[in-house]
Amino acid sequence: MAAIAVLFFLLPVSWACAPQKADYVMVSCFPNAIIANVPECPYGWEIGQLSLGGVCYTGINTPGFYRFTIPDLTPKNHSYCGTLSEYVGGKDPKYIFYNSIVSNDSSLTVRNQPVNYTFSCTYKAAYLVNNAVFSQRVATVYVNNGSLGSFKSQLSMNVFTNSKFLYAKDAPYIIDTSEIGSEVFIGIEAKGLSNRFKVVITNCWATPTPYSTDKKRWSLIVNSCSSDNTVTIFENAKESRSMFKFNSFRFQRLEKVSTVWLHCEVQVCDGEKLFCQPTPCISRTKKLEPDPSGGILTMEFQIRAQHSSSYTPLAGKSLLFKAM
Repeated sequence: MAAIAVLFFLLPVSWACAPQKADYVMVSCFPNAIIANVPECPYGWEIGQLSLGGVCYTGINTPGFYRFTIPDLTPKNHSYCGTLSEYVGGKDPKYIFYNSIVSNDSSLTVRNQPVNYTFSCTYKAAYLVNNAVFSQRVATVYVNNGSLGSFKSQLSMNVFTNSKFLYAKDAPYIIDTSEIGSEVFIGIEAKGLSNRFKVVITNCWATPTPYSTDKKRWSLIVNSCSSDNTVTIFENAKESRSMFKFNSFRFQRLEKVSTVWLHCEVQVCDGEKLFCQPTPCISRTKKLEPDPSGGILTMEFQIRAQHSSSYTPLAGKSLLFKAM
């Protein structure tokens, strides 16, 4: 009986997960974070056997993918989980960040083909006093799909003139305070990718500071659902562009604050590999807390005196929308 038990123990162990072809990677270069998605179980590797930069085992298992995030791109933390950075000066200064997702098996024998997903993100930057200032309403998405080739897309958030979403407004975006409460039309679009990729807005909110983590916030979209009847979602997760509108506003009891920031958490979903449509809002109970799953784009609004060319804040006079 003991011999049988030993023989059973020595038999090859079955796959813990179904091996996938490992020639696909999608990297989203957001203003303040980099998100890399690789196929779930590439060549049989489990999430706990893959690391970011060979240092951090911080991957998250999402439907169909393993997701790794570099959450901090500020100069003080360029080396997060082995991230390398390079500043390139000149007329068009930029930062380039490099990292990789690699397999690591500490067991005596290795049965899976090693994987190494090396990726980089390039940001146009204004360089001042050792600080990088990246455009906050634009992200870049890279897709490497093996033999099918590589694709690059610009993901941007813009204000449009009306609900037809044909014409984007140039910055700065000015709304007279007599029109506070009027409709503001926002479109988030990915250009350069095939129709299989869908733009998904998961959460949008406004804060009186540029920090998306500010606890003083007003929610507009929560888990892909409108927060109230002042917000209308026209399209979401169906095409390469998602659109919504909300009624313009300012924060009460913050008269000295001349700015309001709109933040939207967005992800690009591969419609051939995943079902991208959120659950219909009418068939579920909305969660009070947003469930983060993507990167954040930000747009700035400013309050200024009516007919004034300065940014002197006079509450209730005029509202200026200015893209960062």
